[in-house]
Amino acid sequence: MYEHILFSKTNGIAKISLNRPEVYHALSAGLMLEIAAAINEVANDEHIRVLIITGEGEKAFCSGADLKQTLEGGESAEHMLKTYYEPMIRGIRELPKPVICRLNGLAVGAGCSLALACDIIIAREDAYLSLLFVQIGLMPDAGATYFLPRLIGMARTFELASTGRKIYAKEAEQIGLINKAVRPEELDTEINKLASYYQSAPTLAIGTMKKVLNESSHSDLARMQELERVNQQILFESSDSHEGISAFLEKRKPDFQGK
Repeated sequence: MYEHILFSKTNGIAKISLNRPEVYHALSAGLMLEIAAAINEVANDEHIRVLIITGEGEKAFCSGADLKQTLEGGESAEHMLKTYYEPMIRGIRELPKPVICRLNGLAVGAGCSLALACDIIIAREDAYLSLLFVQIGLMPDAGATYFLPRLIGMARTFELASTGRKIYAKEAEQIGLINKAVRPEELDTEINKLASYYQSAPTLAIGTMKKVLNESSHSDLARMQELERVNQQILFESSDSHEGISAFLEKRKPDFQGK
């Protein structure tokens, strides 16, 4: 079904692995359409509780836009962003399930944006991120101008965006750009541990908090309290909430079903 990604679903865990190794998984139109389609598949599968996004191999997560294909296609930047990049990025942010970025190598340009769109980023220590746009006379896109100031502040964002320098995983962890940097041999252990947690976690509650948190950066206190009130009532009536409260009172481990 997919030509540019490897997609799997096993025991409640879905995995999208970018698979264009000859160009370090550069984002072609076809690749982005497939990523968006796979995310939609995850959204519509009630058995999937968590999504992992990564790149095949050990060199690259994603090298950004496939500039050669972009130039050959003759499409405008505006058309490319609206048609391919924006649906992919919004698909991740609007997915009511946790999305883990397994940062297995370089994440450059829009590849950096793709990583930042995920809920949690676990990276190899030798991986790096770079907003390389400026080095070809462009500005960050694919949501980077939204995510970065909220993660690391305006001053750091401007520095990284205007220089395009490499930010290796250890520094990225220190400044709050990613969640954790680990030794290469520990990457899969960390990813599997995190995915295993989300595999049996209360997915409806996690998806709901993700939806509400998406609103926090451009809302005031009253609006956030309203969102908390409305959504908490929905969760309070859910099966997982009933199970969680019962398990707490009975001093046992809850058996969450994600609904």
